[in-house]
Amino acid sequence: MIISFLKICLVFVLTFSIQPFLALAQEPMHVAVSILPQRYFVEKIGGQSVEVEVMVPPGATPEAYEPRPGQMSALSRSRIYFACGVPFESIWLPKIISVNPKILVIHTEKDIKKRAIEAHSHPGENVKPQNGGSHEEPGDPHIWLSPPLVIPQARTIFEALAANDPQNRASYETNYKEFVSELVDLDLYLSRLFGTGAKSGSFMVFHPAWGYFADAYGLQQVPVEVEGKEPKARELDEFIKRARELGAKAIFVQPQYSPKPAQTIADAVGGTLIQADDLAPDWEKNLRQVAGQISAALGRQ
Repeated sequence: MIISFLKICLVFVLTFSIQPFLALAQEPMHVAVSILPQRYFVEKIGGQSVEVEVMVPPGATPEAYEPRPGQMSALSRSRIYFACGVPFESIWLPKIISVNPKILVIHTEKDIKKRAIEAHSHPGENVKPQNGGSHEEPGDPHIWLSPPLVIPQARTIFEALAANDPQNRASYETNYKEFVSELVDLDLYLSRLFGTGAKSGSFMVFHPAWGYFADAYGLQQVPVEVEGKEPKARELDEFIKRARELGAKAIFVQPQYSPKPAQTIADAVGGTLIQADDLAPDWEKNLRQVAGQISAALGRQ
């Protein structure tokens, strides 16, 4: 009886002694990203094993956003920062590293050749490579809007998560393979929607975020923005003329920017204004929706 009682006590003590360590072991790895679509990618691969902090919140732009003190403080517990080359990072990555010198900065854009920025330039300068990473020359940062370009980004994310959290490598690898399969399916869907071959259609958009998307599916974006600024009256007249030449009946504008110039063009040509958010959190759903809107504007549906 005494031995049985001692065994019960020992089990009780061990159980409650181990529980805090189990909870610690199961705590998600905290990582940070610049924009909402990146959170989608990281969560697709990391699942419940990661907790993702997004620096640029909904409604803000990565061109000029300044993090709140609380956001900077939260980064003190992040193990990885996934950068993607947006202008926000050129100023704030060095400050983030100063808050958390141990943070590992992973440049998901490192293997991607950047296209030239169309008709405008972003403020800020490049960040020097951190933690042995490399960094591309200035170019269009919107690499998250092309499914074929998300595949190498996904690989970079997987490798970083697996290297820094090896006990969950198997689940990361499974999730990564499933995500790549989804990206391939999405790419095939979009290719069929627009067809392949030479440039087969143009669409007008206020902020030129959709260049990589257009390149992937045989399209051409026509930006309304001029060097990051709203066009002046003379420039608006030129855009209206261009819209008429293209037969554009829809002008796309991101919700983070003033719709007034785009609305002026749409009214002048008897067209409609359509929101196309390049920073939407539900990345695949948003891409399918915008693709459908562009296709409809081109008369494909």
